Amino acid sequence: MEGSAIVLYNSNMGKLAPSSAITVYNLFGEHGDLPDVVHCETIPSRSVLHDWTLAVHRHERLHQVLLIESGGGQATLDGQSYVLRPMHIVNVPVRNVHGFSFVPGTQGWVLTLSTEILDQVLLASEGLRTLLSHAAVVRSTSQIRATMKQIFTEHAAQGFARAHVLRALSASLIGLVARELAGVTRENTVEPDIFRRFETLLEDHHIERWSVSDYAQALSITPTHLNRVTRAATGSTASHHILNRMIREARRNLVYTNLPVSAIAYALGFDDPAYFTRVYTTATGLSPRAFRERLNKAS
Repeated sequence: MEGSAIVLYNSNMGKLAPSSAITVYNLFGEHGDLPDVVHCETIPSRSVLHDWTLAVHRHERLHQVLLIESGGGQATLDGQSYVLRPMHIVNVPVRNVHGFSFVPGTQGWVLTLSTEILDQVLLASEGLRTLLSHAAVVRSTSQIRATMKQIFTEHAAQGFARAHVLRALSASLIGLVARELAGVTRENTVEPDIFRRFETLLEDHHIERWSVSDYAQALSITPTHLNRVTRAATGSTASHHILNRMIREARRNLVYTNLPVSAIAYALGFDDPAYFTRVYTTATGLSPRAFRERLNKAS
């Protein structure tokens, strides 16, 4: 699936492929989607299986936040090395190439959020998405640690209103992380205002199937300039963001409604459901119907 334009949800701790391509996994070695609201696991739960070293990999539609409780090690984020110490937070955005080498016995937590959850809790006008798109290691706070522990407790409890509470707690956590990131990112170097306006336009017009040129015209800039801004902010082109937004909307409809695939295609602005199916399949590696069947089996 790595060869397709966008890869379906493969994430968490992967290894470098023999061809030197960056491996994309869901939860290390797994290829299914995340059926839950979030995914929670401790740092040692997987790293101990791989001698505490997790080679470079990336997530296509998953955002991760790691909190080091004790121990430490080293993180590689987009080729740059960072020392990890207790009470460090590692922010790993979607599609960031990263790896870890932990000191044996390191303790901490890994929270994995899907882009669908981020879409629900992040407003384009607030500018948090731009901050969270930066890979970084920052100091944690007692409030972040307490919120992370709440998420893990709620995730394991299976109580009433669990999904709602997890979404709310996750929204709080990423807001707190963004607050810490605000002090260390170089947001002023990536023309954040244009990118935020692009995000707002994308939310307003993705159903209309606007092209890169349409968004650039609305922003009074050239398509080349828009691509430069989106690459500086997130590492991806404007067309990648446009396609990803459509795929996220399609997935939301496939998960949360019983609409037939053809109705979803028409709702997303496609005149031909068969063409929608081809685009979705190329982008994710699964047809809309196969994705829905897999999710139903997981549930």
